[in-house]
Amino acid sequence: MAKAKKQPRPKAVTPKGFRDYFGEEVTQRRHMLGQIADVYHQYGFDALESAAVETVEALGKFLPDVDRPNAGVFAWQEADDSGAEDKPGDWMALRYDLTAPLARVYAQHRNDLPNPYRRYAMGPVWRNEKPGPGRYRQFYQCDADTVGTASMAADAEICMMLSDTLERVGIPRGDYVVRVNNRKVLNGVLEAMGLAEGDPKRDDVLRTIDKFDKVGESGVRELLGKGRLDASGAYIDGVGLSEAQAEPVIAFLTSRAEDIVGTMTNLRAAVGDSAIGQEGIAELEQIGALLAAAGYGSDQVVIDPSIVRGLGYYTGPVFEAELTFEILDEKGRKRQFGSVAGGGRYDGLVKRFTGQEVPAVGVSIGVDRLLAALREKGRLAATPTGPVVVTVMDRARMADYQAMVSELRQAGIRAEVYLGNPKNFGNQLKYADKRHSPVAVIEGGEEKERGVVQIKDLILGAKIAESATLEEWKERPSQFEVPRADLVSSVREILDRQDG
Repeated sequence: MAKAKKQPRPKAVTPKGFRDYFGEEVTQRRHMLGQIADVYHQYGFDALESAAVETVEALGKFLPDVDRPNAGVFAWQEADDSGAEDKPGDWMALRYDLTAPLARVYAQHRNDLPNPYRRYAMGPVWRNEKPGPGRYRQFYQCDADTVGTASMAADAEICMMLSDTLERVGIPRGDYVVRVNNRKVLNGVLEAMGLAEGDPKRDDVLRTIDKFDKVGESGVRELLGKGRLDASGAYIDGVGLSEAQAEPVIAFLTSRAEDIVGTMTNLRAAVGDSAIGQEGIAELEQIGALLAAAGYGSDQVVIDPSIVRGLGYYTGPVFEAELTFEILDEKGRKRQFGSVAGGGRYDGLVKRFTGQEVPAVGVSIGVDRLLAALREKGRLAATPTGPVVVTVMDRARMADYQAMVSELRQAGIRAEVYLGNPKNFGNQLKYADKRHSPVAVIEGGEEKERGVVQIKDLILGAKIAESATLEEWKERPSQFEVPRADLVSSVREILDRQDG
């Protein structure tokens, strides 16, 4: 009889494009999301948790910045529930953002929702794209949207809220700016160029405009004309416009002036007689006036026509939050940190379900990007505080130790009993150190008889070990004895002192 082939063990590897998050990172993210949620809630937005899975039909055109049909999602086909073998089931997919599910939720429940509907959502999204450095297939987003109003007050409010959010989580004024532009102004520029809807060169121009932040004014001029050599030496064919045709685009991209009045004047010249362009300029003026009335200055929010990313997806104003402080890249070169949030008005998304255009505006924060920025600024704790560890000196008295942690927990103190092998006491303290525990509690048989416990201040002990000669530590021993009845109050005193 042939010997059964031994099944190979599965490899313990993270799937390509995914990663694991451990306690410290999870704690820091949860804390930041809590701060963001507080700001959103203060602005009157309600939380929404939609399903992680949507039908492919509901998701529609996947990923607004991906041209390939049906690309960018993790999808599968369900088995048909009716039992008919020749009838396929529905195609399902993990959500690729939080906006597409919002459109479905609003269309499905609009008769029960307030109008306008203001919601915020936080959670993971999944994109089936090629992973790269810092680019994962699963990541967190944090969105806020207002659905059901065309008022520019909603757009201005998103900019105010984004500014307040960045300051709340620890990005000081001067280290960020929220930039605002308008798709309608760009449409006006395209009209001034003589490129009507449906003109094949229109999309080519939009793609060229999207490269402005990378190639600058001269690069855009070349790409709108005959073409240019890129950094690798490869020649990129241009759109083939004349200099006169390309001029409105250049005027649009370089129209920002020292004040909003000058910027609007330059934009009017760029769009010429285009009605849609003039409408977009009027909307930007309304947003500017509302921001000024609410006390938001140019050190927080600015009108900036050079912000063009995502313009193909949006129908009106667009926003981008950029962090302006410098960091060193992987080659040691200085560069600005860059964008951490973006959004805008998308009045056509809900129409797919209802047949009627529903105005909507929103913003999405890149959670991992913002966390990375806070680390760069030193605004995140290097290590979160772990639990108080009650050590085990006698296995037979586990009930006594469990009683201690129960008292600590009931007092609101995070605590745990050491559940490993208690034979080596040194290993228990090593465990507490690895858990970043602030305090260890020790009660052996002799302490039990006398009705006392030993309290070990692990934070102070570490400082003493680093600076044993400092006079300030001599009056504060890192380990001391207290009555068993004073366990909770003594631990609380140490924790308060460490927090202070």
